[in-house]
Amino acid sequence: MKRTELLKVMFHGLTVGKLSLSPDNRLNVFEYDKSWIAEGFSISPLELPLKPGIFIAKPQPFYGNFGIFEDSLPDGYGRYLLRKALLRKGINDSDLSSLDRLAFVGDNGMGALTYSPAINLESEEQISDFDKLQQIAFEVLNEKQDNDAGLLLYNSGNSGGVRPKVVCSGDDGHWIVKFRHIYDPIDKGIQEYRYNEAARQCGITVPDFKLVNGRYFASRRFDIDSEGKRIHTATAGGLLGISIQEPYLDYSNLLSLTGYITQSKDDVEQMYRRMLFNYITNNKDDHCKNFSFYVIKDIDTGDWRWRLAPAYDLTLCTEGYNGEHATSVNGSGHPKLTDFIAVGTKIKLSSTRCHELIEEIRSGCAKNGLVQPR
Repeated sequence: MKRTELLKVMFHGLTVGKLSLSPDNRLNVFEYDKSWIAEGFSISPLELPLKPGIFIAKPQPFYGNFGIFEDSLPDGYGRYLLRKALLRKGINDSDLSSLDRLAFVGDNGMGALTYSPAINLESEEQISDFDKLQQIAFEVLNEKQDNDAGLLLYNSGNSGGVRPKVVCSGDDGHWIVKFRHIYDPIDKGIQEYRYNEAARQCGITVPDFKLVNGRYFASRRFDIDSEGKRIHTATAGGLLGISIQEPYLDYSNLLSLTGYITQSKDDVEQMYRRMLFNYITNNKDDHCKNFSFYVIKDIDTGDWRWRLAPAYDLTLCTEGYNGEHATSVNGSGHPKLTDFIAVGTKIKLSSTRCHELIEEIRSGCAKNGLVQPR
């Protein structure tokens, strides 16, 4: 396979910039297009501020890639499928650069960024038979066959996470439908549905959701608007340059990031609610890629603004990382009430308001039977 030397990074058909490799082929190099600097926005304010000049990625934690482009790449389940599909073509996944991987994503990724020229693995078809997809996913994950790895990857939309999933569209919009992994309980979809119902009752913003065939949890995509246009999104890990492989994030960091990037008190309080919900319901899968932000254009001013994206991946997860939450509270994996108050007051929530939110979330979770023993 010919190595990818240069990629155009696109947004709604406009050139954001160019992405290439350093002379030693170890680091990614990015430069904004002049027209984008004049009319666009920073796609990653901390790492790639909107200004002329060349940006060179750090060697770690993304092996020479920028966090925002790492967000475009599949991980977990998607990375597994990509490796399987490439092996069938005689390509060793470990020989690929991040530019090669982004070229495989092309315009079939999450969010609004696309990459050109794209590399098409093979022609695939969209499958709407979810029971069939679940069965195929079980077969591939159990190493019974890998003929359909490319099919599953195409239907997943290169989305992240460890569980099998499919992206689909219909008259009622654009959705992500999740399937069971081989180690998931049979009622996994119903469990996530209950968690999202409780979260909504606790004042947490979640996308529309539903159960498909009575067992597959489906969530409306927040990276596509009502008119079908893609929305630029970024995970907290991508913005902060933190890898999911090294969980050392604290909710203090998340709250500070939310305040800085959105300049919205409502979004800060929303993030605080999510922290409380995850700890009260024992959702230890609260890693840096399970919090996202997106960019919208202000109708009145025409300015681009970052906002906190709706919550996702809310479900029971008792394993976490070595039995701990992926994200600590005030430096503690076993926080006390004082820790929750401390991280709130650091971001200028009053102590009184922190107590009110703690009681509100605890009460809402208790009503739905989701307060988990610790």
